[in-house]
Amino acid sequence: QDLKLKEGSQVSQQGVAMINGKLYEGFCIEVAEKIKERYERLEGKGPGSFNYKFKLVDDNNFGSANKTVGTWNGMIGELLDQKADLALASLTITRARQRVVDFTKPFMKIGISIMIKKPDKQKPGVFSFMEPLDSMVWVCVSLAFTGVSLVLFFIGRWSPFEWRAEASRKEISVTNAFTLSNTLWFSLGALMQQGSDIFPRSISGRIVGSAWWFFTLILISSYTANLAAFLTIERLIPPIQGVEDLVKSKDVEYGTFKGGSTEAFFEMSQVPIYRQMYEYMKSKGDQVMVNSDKEGYEKVRQSKGDYAYLVESPKNDYQNQKKPCNTMKVGENLDHKGYGIATPPYSPLRKDLNLVVLMLREEGELHKLQRKWWFDKGECGTMDSKDTSKSPLTLSNVSGIFHILIGGLVLSMMVSLVEYSVHRLRKQHKLRFRKQMDAPRPAIKIEKKNPLEVLKAAGYTGICDNTVSYTFKPPEQLTTFESGKNTEL
Repeated sequence: QDLKLKEGSQVSQQGVAMINGKLYEGFCIEVAEKIKERYERLEGKGPGSFNYKFKLVDDNNFGSANKTVGTWNGMIGELLDQKADLALASLTITRARQRVVDFTKPFMKIGISIMIKKPDKQKPGVFSFMEPLDSMVWVCVSLAFTGVSLVLFFIGRWSPFEWRAEASRKEISVTNAFTLSNTLWFSLGALMQQGSDIFPRSISGRIVGSAWWFFTLILISSYTANLAAFLTIERLIPPIQGVEDLVKSKDVEYGTFKGGSTEAFFEMSQVPIYRQMYEYMKSKGDQVMVNSDKEGYEKVRQSKGDYAYLVESPKNDYQNQKKPCNTMKVGENLDHKGYGIATPPYSPLRKDLNLVVLMLREEGELHKLQRKWWFDKGECGTMDSKDTSKSPLTLSNVSGIFHILIGGLVLSMMVSLVEYSVHRLRKQHKLRFRKQMDAPRPAIKIEKKNPLEVLKAAGYTGICDNTVSYTFKPPEQLTTFESGKNTEL
């Protein structure tokens, strides 16, 4: 039996097929070919068991219900009228459609997204040199600069090794190089990678200097690397960043495909912001709503950035890869759902098609086809070459060097305390030694004697030269002189 597949003209047409005398190619056509191959491999099937031909849907609709008479149009209506055996297109699985037809497992995951026109690229501004670092990082660097300067100043006052004696005009004065202004100059010189003419002499001061030098080395290197991106890449700044911005914006209108699953999503949603969006689109009517996706794409391209089209994410991604390459997707998807193959109710094909879709997903064939038709054949370059986004370094990116700096400051203060304590102990020891040296001692008399007289007194009659000898007596035998009196100790 020949199967008739309904292919909506809005779909990105992707394999190659002749339909009504016209050549079509696209993703869904290749998916149909893969389905045929896998279907004929199933148990009990064989070559020729799955033959099909494409037919475009007559009214160019996916399928929406007429609540007044209870009928459906588009592909869903033709399935119900037995005009087709299955519908293979970007047909979203919804609760309303699932009630009247059967769907296979989703062959593609999707979500509602926002399409806007690309804004004009902006050149770097006057203060672009500050953008490589987040504002909080600049604040923390300023605090670190002040903190290091103060710690170094107090260490210079506290540590005895930072004081030095200088003589000028016969006066000796004790000076300290690390005044408050000098410590600020030292920290600024290190931050600017220029150095200064003063350096710490104490171990604690050198620890502060080393921690600050390491901090500035990593910070300046990271800043320089990020600065190149901010000064060379022209920025795209869209007027909105997501659905919240879209709702709040008074300059950007938004709409969607009239009667499609996207409109039904907003109509049925209980989320306040989505209900607000539906009421807005309903009040604007044809001013923002379109009768086809193609009309929506053109409305975005012809706008000046003041219209956003709400469309399913695969269509958004596909159109962003088509010339003139002036559309883009912003924000996250608003919901999560999928495209499925629809069959008439209780169709015997549904069970086998489910197995085939699962086989294609597990083998990665669907992902390969999506990559091929969305990006490899794109006219605006790959996703990687398009991605020119850049972001400043946040505090979480450089928090490590702040931790090292804080650790260095704490260590330096501990070492400074040890230096001060050791210096005090040494000073006390010197004072005790000096007191001992300055204590009063007994006088020592040096007695000059003529050896000849000594020998004669002893009865020596020999010859002796007239030399002088000095005899040191112990303290108890010394002679003291007091008021002209001679006293023997």
